[in-house]
Amino acid sequence: MFPTILQVLPALHAGGVERGTLEIAQAVIQAGGRALVASAGGRLVPALEALGARHFALPLDRKLGLWQNASTLARLVEDENVAIIHARSRAPAWSAWRAARLTGVHFVTTWHGTYNENFPGKALYNGVMARGERVIAISDFIREHILARHPAAAPRIRTIPRGVDVALFDPGAVAPASVQRLREAWGVAPASPCVLLPGRLTRWKGQAVLIEALGRLPAPPTAVLLGDGRPAYASELRALANARGVPLVLAGHTEDMPAALLAADIIIHASTDAEAFGRVVIEAQAMQRPVIASDLGGPRETVRPGETGWLSPAGDAAALAHALAQVLAMAPQARAAVGAAARQAVLARFSTARMQAATLDVYRELA
Repeated sequence: MFPTILQVLPALHAGGVERGTLEIAQAVIQAGGRALVASAGGRLVPALEALGARHFALPLDRKLGLWQNASTLARLVEDENVAIIHARSRAPAWSAWRAARLTGVHFVTTWHGTYNENFPGKALYNGVMARGERVIAISDFIREHILARHPAAAPRIRTIPRGVDVALFDPGAVAPASVQRLREAWGVAPASPCVLLPGRLTRWKGQAVLIEALGRLPAPPTAVLLGDGRPAYASELRALANARGVPLVLAGHTEDMPAALLAADIIIHASTDAEAFGRVVIEAQAMQRPVIASDLGGPRETVRPGETGWLSPAGDAAALAHALAQVLAMAPQARAAVGAAARQAVLARFSTARMQAATLDVYRELA
């Protein structure tokens, strides 16, 4: 009998941490265990419960009340016979660590980011993520980051790259009509190129870098920005696009990411800070789309330049413009060959099934 696993995170809105939580809940259930998740809730709660998992609403998205949350989690652990608490973010991790100490159950963490240490006490606050009996690093980049700050954690670290559902993110599984509807909604003509940058509308995701890069091209294609964010920043991006002569679409959130990726000619990852992994890169590769990614952090492990995509110096609009011009000028067959190689690389190393299996193995090590 597989054990009961309780995952804790701040909330269940859209994002890589949240989707990873659902994927592991699904794997636990398929292995014969019970999957529990505690968070402040969000749009993905119905999808979680549809898998057969249970959600418990707790204010884990707040730093205040850590010990009160710990007591609530401890009662939940005892009531539900939880064997392992798996924490995916720092504030919930402190509550989970305390609950594990109170109840004697196992404690696992997944290190999803670099967690800056730019003011006193932050290193201690971040350090809870290295206290797990097993510490999951989502990339080699994150593993090295952990080791640089917490060398004693070395024997407890397990590197498990993020994965993509290769059945969902499959070009052959997307109806052409879905792609056509999206392009029509974006106002992109059938024969007109467009580039897509998926990601929250926040400065470090590099939307402004993309607009500056496109503005350097003689006839810039439409830039589609996919994701929610601050209205003030959205207005800033619109003004920049108008000034640079770049057609811009702020498409907001979509539930059909495979179709969105297939609807674009090039996928852009332009983050100016190092991504812990960069799941959108492997999603684009799984869809056989040409992808240009920032040359730092996780994408260095998922993109082989010229073979499965291209890397461009982070924050360098001129370099990104050069890469865009190069890819736009490629013959369709050449772009298709890069896309096919990219999907094969994802199938070999970065599938959701591989990530799920490796995580279940971590649970088995402890339970």
